[in-house]
Amino acid sequence: MPDPLVLAADVEVELVEKRSRFLTRLHRVEEVSAADALIHAARREHPDARHHCTALVIGAREESAEVHRSNDDGEPAGTAGMPMLQGLLHAGLTDTLAIVIRYFGGVKLGAGGLVRAYTAGVEQAVAAAELRRRTLLTVAELEVPLAEAGVGENAVRLWAASHGAMVEETQYSSRRALLTVLLAEDLLPALQADAARWSSGRVAAAPVGHRPADVPL
Repeated sequence: MPDPLVLAADVEVELVEKRSRFLTRLHRVEEVSAADALIHAARREHPDARHHCTALVIGAREESAEVHRSNDDGEPAGTAGMPMLQGLLHAGLTDTLAIVIRYFGGVKLGAGGLVRAYTAGVEQAVAAAELRRRTLLTVAELEVPLAEAGVGENAVRLWAASHGAMVEETQYSSRRALLTVLLAEDLLPALQADAARWSSGRVAAAPVGHRPADVPL
């Protein structure tokens, strides 16, 4: 199963179909309560819109099941929310709320026209969005003597930048600096070899587990 995608930032696009305006917003959310707050905010911001249709996909957590939800908000059943939800799922998105705000233009689109318009709105928003890939990365830790922390941190960050890895904020104690790197598992030997090189074998990159992370496509 391919890694899911997530939004790097919220996005909004506009589509006009037979004088009806469809404003499509994609928001990154991780809880239903956050999605509900964004839907209420859209209604307050656009009180004159005829419909505020929604679709929501939230990935499973340890404490909660996966969520798939949609709402036609007065449009004929199955013509808005479900096509929007299918658009999110087809794009491979998770932790995403889609809101389509429709200002009616006076011309009825029919069921087929509505499905096409709401589908197109989500597709255009996905195409305009900056996306990240959520994948499981190896977590490696390097304990560096405090006197060598500057050299070690610089070396690790340079290595990570050239290998697409992620370095978390350095943690300091009275005796050492702890560097944490998130990287693809097959890159671990390369990180270990690099650490051995710049530290003359005094510092090791030890794998301590795995963690999901959002990485650029």
